[in-house]
Parts: sequence; structure tokens; C-alpha cells
Amino acid sequence: MSPSIDVIIPTYHPDEKYIRLLEMLARQVYPIHKIIVLNTEKAHYHPEQYPVLAQLQVTHISKNEFDHGGTRNQGVQMSDSDLVLFLTQDAVPADEHLTERIAACFADPKVASVYGRQLPAEDCNLIEQYSRQFNYPGESQIKTQEDLDRLGIKTYFCSDVCAAYRRSVYEALGGFPLQTIFNEDMVYASKVIGAGYAIVYCAEAMVIHSHNYTGLQQFHRNFDNGVSQKDYEVIFASLPAEGEGIKMVKSTVQYLVSKGKWYLIPKLVYISGCKYLGFRMGKQYQKLPKALVRWCTMDKGYWKKLESGTIEK
Repeated sequence: MSPSIDVIIPTYHPDEKYIRLLEMLARQVYPIHKIIVLNTEKAHYHPEQYPVLAQLQVTHISKNEFDHGGTRNQGVQMSDSDLVLFLTQDAVPADEHLTERIAACFADPKVASVYGRQLPAEDCNLIEQYSRQFNYPGESQIKTQEDLDRLGIKTYFCSDVCAAYRRSVYEALGGFPLQTIFNEDMVYASKVIGAGYAIVYCAEAMVIHSHNYTGLQQFHRNFDNGVSQKDYEVIFASLPAEGEGIKMVKSTVQYLVSKGKWYLIPKLVYISGCKYLGFRMGKQYQKLPKALVRWCTMDKGYWKKLESGTIEK
């Protein structure tokens, strides 16, 4: 019997990409049981603009209620399917076979998580195009505990931009961590690997998703990444991420030269420097003044909730 699958989508000010996402979900050849949308700020969700789908159910939450892990856990609690597929509101399925190819990976009972390939959008700049190719190559992969020495931190790599989970394992392992600023997917992936299950990267399950972040935006994003890795030091300390970043920079330089775009190398150096500085400062956030932390972060709401006592470290 084929496993049932629900799709869970956190939204915040959804735009035209969300419309295309719903349109592509309606075209999937593998049936979707429910599409569960958890929307932050009801006033910015205008249902008359979006496709009417029988499976669609929308729950509105306040901005103060949103939590990267907790909100997704809430979506799972609203689901009763065998598999849950998380998508972000700007991850548009590339074809009609996304759910079919993801579900097929779960035929192996050892597989607990499956994440898909992210393809660059048409407006994606060349450097970001290559980062998509580097992080999401054309070859699928199965990752287990045995790969920790070979892959390092990439063993835990799994992106909730497009990632599916076996519900029974998800519940047994306690789901996503609560009150985390970033990396809820990788923290959960570490539990999956630690429990002896496998994570599949399915290159044939594709979504269109990319960003043309500025250097400053990359700084903010990687600051939050560093904060998360500091908070979950017991997971990440033995698997440093810097080596993987250096590897990607060197590979990108070679790519730009091969394309005759060597003049983009200074931009690459600047962007990479912003990423590294943000990440290193994030890992030292406990030593920084609160005002500086608030400036560095991308998720200012997280720190407001922390300072108000809504959440606790």
C-alpha cells in the first residue's frame, strides 16, 4: 500500500511564488492528502488570490507564536499521514513528480528523511547558481552514521525548503527542537543519523528555489547559523563547517574562471567574507552586546521573544 503524504507550508506575506507552488501541488501525479498552511499574520493572507484546492487548510498564527521548529511540529500534529513534506512558500515544484519521487524513497524502511534538489530560478545570479549546483548536485545520495568520517557536517545536511519525514520516526524522535533560531532541520537530522536511520538526498525531486542575497543579507543569515551551531554545540562542535565553506569558495572560483567570468571573483570574495564574518560572530554571540546581536541577526523577532521571556535558552 502506498504511503499517504501531507504537505506542510509555513507562510509569511505569501506572494506570487506561493501561488505557483499551490498550482504545482495541484498537478502532482502522486496524490496529496492534505496541504496544511500555517500562516503568520492573517491580515496579509488573501485567500481570494490563491487557487482553491480541496486539500488546502489554513491556520493563522500570530508573529509571536511562530517558531522555526515549534510551528512545523504544530503542522505535523494537524496531519494524519504516513509522510509529511515540508516546503517553504517560495519553493515551487519543478514538475508534477515531486511527491511521487519523494514517496518512492521511503520504500526502504531505514529511510527516515528525504530532501529534494533546489534549482536556481531564472533571475538567479551566476555565483548563486553555482552554490545551488554545489549543495544540490545531480546525483542522489543516501547518508548514514557510516558517512560521518567521510562527509562530516554534510551528513546532517537536510533542508526544510523541501524535505519529507516518516511520521512514525519523527514522532518517536520528538520532532524538531523548540525555540531555535536556525537549523531545526539539521538538528533533527542529527537525531535521525544517531538513531541509526538514513537520510536520502533525492536529486530527482526538484523545486525551484534560490535567493540573490546581498553581502549584508548573507552576513545576517550566517550570523543566525552561527548562533544555532553555538546553541547546539554538542552536535556541531566535532563537525566544523568552515572546511566545507572553503571548499565551496575554491570550487566556485574554478567555475567562474571556466565560464570566463573571472571578474566576478572579487564579488565572490566579498560575499564569502560576509558569510564567514557573520558565522564567526554568531558563534561568539554570547560575548557580544545585546544591541550588536540585534543588529547582526536576520530574525529580530527571536531575540525580542528571548528578551521578553517568551522563550528561554
